[in-house]
Amino acid sequence: MNPDQLSETIVDVLTALVADGAVTLPDGVPSQVTVERPRQKGHGDYATNVALQLAKKAGTNPRAFADLVAERLRASDGVAEVEVAGPGFLNVTVEAGAQGQVATDVVAAGEAYGSSDAFAGEKINLEFVSANPTGPLHLGGVRWAAVGDALGRIFTKTGAEVTREYYFNDHGAQIDRFSSSLLASAKGEPAPEDGYGGQYIHDIAAAVIEKRPDVKDLDDAAAQEVFREVGVDMMFDEIKKSLHDFGVDFDVYFHEKSLHDSGAVERAIARLTEMGNTYEADGALWLRTEKYGDDKDRVIIRSNGTPAYISGDLGYYLDKRERGFDRCFIMLGADHHGYVGRMNAMCSAFGDEPGKNLEILIGQMVNLLRDGEPMRMSKRNGTIVSIDDLVDAIGVDAARYALARYHSDSPIDIDLDLWSRATNDNPVFTVQYAHARVSSLMRNAADLGVEAQSHPELLSHEKEGELLRALAEFPRVIKAAAELREPHRVARYLEELAGTYHRFYDSCRVLPRGDEETSDLHRARLVLVDATRVVLANGLSLLGVSAPERM
Repeated sequence: MNPDQLSETIVDVLTALVADGAVTLPDGVPSQVTVERPRQKGHGDYATNVALQLAKKAGTNPRAFADLVAERLRASDGVAEVEVAGPGFLNVTVEAGAQGQVATDVVAAGEAYGSSDAFAGEKINLEFVSANPTGPLHLGGVRWAAVGDALGRIFTKTGAEVTREYYFNDHGAQIDRFSSSLLASAKGEPAPEDGYGGQYIHDIAAAVIEKRPDVKDLDDAAAQEVFREVGVDMMFDEIKKSLHDFGVDFDVYFHEKSLHDSGAVERAIARLTEMGNTYEADGALWLRTEKYGDDKDRVIIRSNGTPAYISGDLGYYLDKRERGFDRCFIMLGADHHGYVGRMNAMCSAFGDEPGKNLEILIGQMVNLLRDGEPMRMSKRNGTIVSIDDLVDAIGVDAARYALARYHSDSPIDIDLDLWSRATNDNPVFTVQYAHARVSSLMRNAADLGVEAQSHPELLSHEKEGELLRALAEFPRVIKAAAELREPHRVARYLEELAGTYHRFYDSCRVLPRGDEETSDLHRARLVLVDATRVVLANGLSLLGVSAPERM
């Protein structure tokens, strides 16, 4: 019996109490009740405060309400004992067989364990990374690569239809500075004052010349256009390769330029104008964002006729909604925090609901530490540390895990020495080692001819119970990670699970020793070990991290 199943059982008890006239609930029986693991030993396997929540509505006191529920709940299948504690808490002890069934259910579900329909029917557009193709992907973008991809996997696990999208900025001043930096390198001149530096600029400039040797015969304006067209594609190809090697691929690469070429911006402006949310003043066209909570109205078309940056946002958002996405997520760096208000106002101006149709997630800075000192720059990339620098230092698995392990709105320091060590103070090693350890045990069992068999009623040891309850929490952890947009919850859960498994293994002999005869308890414990393997592998997969069978 897992927490969701116990919740259903309690709902059935409440329904029966209402049907019998024992209690009256004017608002009806809730569809589910909160069931949690108690913090203190001796308070049962699970606890619920349902009596405290419903007693007032039922016209009675919580303790009396709890007594009514406890009496019926004790008679329910799988429930061993129910204690009424304090002002009306219910502490529930589950029968060993009902609790042990969790392991059998996990193994039977396999890769599907943890899946739910919490987001079924939701069509989600997840836009992340979206770094300008003016240089290698830096650490801020790498963080979103790890977190965004993990969040996409979690949404998919909870039933959503997810499209991963990269917004490719190929229109604007930064691209101009990039192409002028390539031209300067080709001419042997220093980079422009506002341009880009680093060895990668020289490498790309040389590659452009190799591909288009005629560029040396063109005047500066024509040559810069070649460097823009060819150089941007080369830089973007390098970014895509780095992301692919990092385990992150996108379903859509959306070009900003297409918004202006296709008329998407004009359609968005027309829609907003029809809704009365634009006006003209001082020769410019404005969007009424202050009306929807922004600190001021925003210019859409400047007085000189050129589109302001927000014009692309208008076209892009409407395009996403026209493509049928119910929810649009945009992941931005900390330097874009001031951007949230205007984007939410834009969403409202279209008649949509911020936080539902559009949600902005902010990611804070990442610092790399080596020997306790921050890494400030990369030789190849000039003033930034890139995705390739991080992967070269600690590998893809450790990098993805480290970046996804913390709340995205918190700055993080990644100690390269710690994350490259094969020791228990390295979180990713701890979890991967636990998976390798259970895999090794399963191989040893096969060598001994011991087969896992379901005997859930035999799993009554305290440490077995702790491990079973931990495994039962996995679906709820995934659901919470999806609802709160917090993949780090999965990582922290896996670390706790690894520790719980090691404590079980230290206390409960799984395989027979020497000439000891194989018992049903050995076979039952082997099911529990296999269930642990399944959950560790499924959790690591959600983070895009491998689950090695040997280490």
